[in-house]
Amino acid sequence: MKHYRIGELAERCHVNKETIRYYERKGLIPETERTEGGYRLYTEETVRRIQFIKRLQGLGFTLAEIDKLLGVVDRDHDRCKDMYQFVEQKIEEIKRKIQDLMKIEAILLELKACCPHEENLYNCPIIDLLLEGAYFSKVDDMWFWMRDIVPNERWK
Repeated sequence: MKHYRIGELAERCHVNKETIRYYERKGLIPETERTEGGYRLYTEETVRRIQFIKRLQGLGFTLAEIDKLLGVVDRDHDRCKDMYQFVEQKIEEIKRKIQDLMKIEAILLELKACCPHEENLYNCPIIDLLLEGAYFSKVDDMWFWMRDIVPNERWK
């Protein structure tokens, strides 16, 4: 079985050593055996686990949520508590994000249609509109702002 020292594991998983130590302190990865010299030795299982954690983070899961999901993997009764409710809430959150992303896509498609040509980037109406002070703090603000600035039947 292949073993990795912390630097090798960090490189293999594209994280830094402090991230690995942090995950270990938080219980996201199990504490590992050490050499007589005190070096941590990690297995391929730890590689897979860190890759799983990073993938879920990339999808928008918090470390607390990932810890809860890892409770299923680890068969940890305490962390699996209220799993059904957690999954239901996460599904609703994801549905809201999908709706927001679809709105953003529609806005970007409209803005793209306003662009004269790819080669004329220095005269971009998108940037001109943004620089005029029409800022927004969330997707719905952006949605309504764009609907008013760039009239189009598809906004309705």
